[in-house]
Amino acid sequence: MDEAQLRSLTPSVLGVLVRRGADFAAAEDAVQDALVEAIRVWPADPPRDPKGWMVTVAWRRFLDAARADTARRRREDLVDEEPAPGPAPTVDDTLQLYFLCAHPSLTPSSAVALTLRAVGGLTTRQIAQAYLVPEATMAQRISRAKRTVSGGRFDRTGDVATVLRVLYLVFNEGYSGDVDLAAEAIRLTRQLSAAIDHPEVAGLLALMLLHHARRAARIASDGGLVPLAEQDRGRWDTRSIAEGIGILQSALARDRLGEFQAQAAIAALHCDAPTAEETDWVQIVEWYDELARLTDSPVVRLNRAVAVGEADGPRAGLSALAKLDDSLPRHTAVAAYLHERDGDLATAARLYAEAAQKAPNLAERDHLTRRAARLNARRGR
Repeated sequence: MDEAQLRSLTPSVLGVLVRRGADFAAAEDAVQDALVEAIRVWPADPPRDPKGWMVTVAWRRFLDAARADTARRRREDLVDEEPAPGPAPTVDDTLQLYFLCAHPSLTPSSAVALTLRAVGGLTTRQIAQAYLVPEATMAQRISRAKRTVSGGRFDRTGDVATVLRVLYLVFNEGYSGDVDLAAEAIRLTRQLSAAIDHPEVAGLLALMLLHHARRAARIASDGGLVPLAEQDRGRWDTRSIAEGIGILQSALARDRLGEFQAQAAIAALHCDAPTAEETDWVQIVEWYDELARLTDSPVVRLNRAVAVGEADGPRAGLSALAKLDDSLPRHTAVAAYLHERDGDLATAARLYAEAAQKAPNLAERDHLTRRAARLNARRGR
């Protein structure tokens, strides 16, 4: 079992400890200790029942910590509750843990950060990058959130909107980042959709399915990123696209538009186009206008500038881009693309090289570097 598979056990082990009476923060620390011990011990002596081993070790670590802070009577009670050796029951507590982290006492941003760290398995650095804040700031935010939910139980009501936001960020990290969490995010969103009749839950599920359907075509044989316009559409998963569009249409028919439905509508227009040239960019701009009205997000406005450049020409796109803060992530890459479309290859090559230095991951950096090199080669002919 590799480290990624090992980490996939974390939510269910954490759920066992919380159900047995451990407060959330102490249980999360104990599970992390057990994870470190497993990484150390398992290569030489792998257990027959990995989850049972993790539960036993994590519970003992929790007891060790509890003995230092609680009275003798409570310590004896906890010892009596220690699970017996043997296979652990198969219970999927992951979605419940998402709701536990969406604690009413937490701000939405803190709830998202805590869930991504404790349940999603992302590092503090990855979460900080998603929120555009320094890693030290995010570490403090997560620590405060842990203290706030300490003692929480599964019967506390979580916030659906916050859980949706967490699932969306987990999917994005799995789709484009260093940790593959996309399939898990889809699985949990399906569970949530089956449990809650809400158009935004359906909108998020549709969005995930439509994006995930294109995943096989996003990566070239050499590991490089393939832009949407250059993807082999024959490699797209048409079954997932059909399912996503069907879910989206049912959600939109309820006339309770939300940001995930609007994003899914944009993704559906891309998936519905037989070729890149046949993409309905005018309608995509209209959906971005709706999305900007719903979210007032600068990232949405950045993506809108690209769509305007496709619908009305690159100079119109550059005009829309000029209204945005140039410190936005990928602002430089968008400027490079629009200048390339406008025929200014020298400026585009320079901006691609600058954007590569700011790229959040290696695949994107390599892609931007190659585009800069390609334009410089064209100019040198």
